[in-house]
Amino acid sequence: MDDAPILSARDLGHAYGSIVALHGVEFTLPAGRIGLVGANGAGKTTLIKILLGILRPTTGSATVLGFDATKNMLDVRSRIGYMPESDCLPGDVTASEFVIYSAGLAGLPPNAARQRASDVLTLVGLNEERFRRLGGFSTGMKQRTKLAQAIVHDPELVFLDEPTAGLDPEGREEMLNLISRLGGFGINVLVSSHVLGDIERTCDWVLMLDGGRVLRSGPLSHLVDADVVEVKVVGDPTALIEHLRDAGAHVETTGTRLYVAASTDPFDLVRDALAETGTGMWSMGPKATTLEDVFLEGSGS
Repeated sequence: MDDAPILSARDLGHAYGSIVALHGVEFTLPAGRIGLVGANGAGKTTLIKILLGILRPTTGSATVLGFDATKNMLDVRSRIGYMPESDCLPGDVTASEFVIYSAGLAGLPPNAARQRASDVLTLVGLNEERFRRLGGFSTGMKQRTKLAQAIVHDPELVFLDEPTAGLDPEGREEMLNLISRLGGFGINVLVSSHVLGDIERTCDWVLMLDGGRVLRSGPLSHLVDADVVEVKVVGDPTALIEHLRDAGAHVETTGTRLYVAASTDPFDLVRDALAETGTGMWSMGPKATTLEDVFLEGSGS
């Protein structure tokens, strides 16, 4: 993998009649594991369809692995894999037959397709079940089969649309572990999900959509690591709050719990303020910020 972006968009928009799904979307995403997050109706599916070349944008442009997603569809599709959200597998063929067929569609010769299908089905945990018909598969086994067909041709980039949908806790854990391993095989990943915890588990970079617009885009570590001190005080916090604000700190409160941010080191500021006001505390540490906190803050929820 090099430093070139794997995905980008400029002034990208799409409308279904009078309903605008994407509004002037712009981003540049690096190689690695990308999380595409947003509530249902945020525009995730529309964006993926444009990147796959299924939809033509109403305005703007998008690139996939350096190729125009609209003008160079064959170049794009030969280099990517796609795991759809919907249950779209044919029930009357075996997992092995289906994945071999998928490999053949991607251009692998018959012998290579059979060997590659066997290897990938073993990787996703379907070695013993690969000769069973897909119609008798559980939801978890179907999800694994869809992942296998998406990566059987060794794509440069794979799109995973809600890969943990319908899975029980054990199946969800196994799928997240598989997604985390894909980078080790040199495969870039775009995971589309409304389950923010799944993105935190598997991704390095996050693209947030809300109402068809980009809400946030950046490294996961930068989004969720806030330089904010959380301190729980003993008794009335009024004097401490006033002292901190007089010193230029931004203070938010929830009962006796304070969240303090400052241009200087907030830990030193809180420590000195506690001593000078004689305020006792139960605990002090960095505020625990999740991807959900970032999304709710940015969307105004």
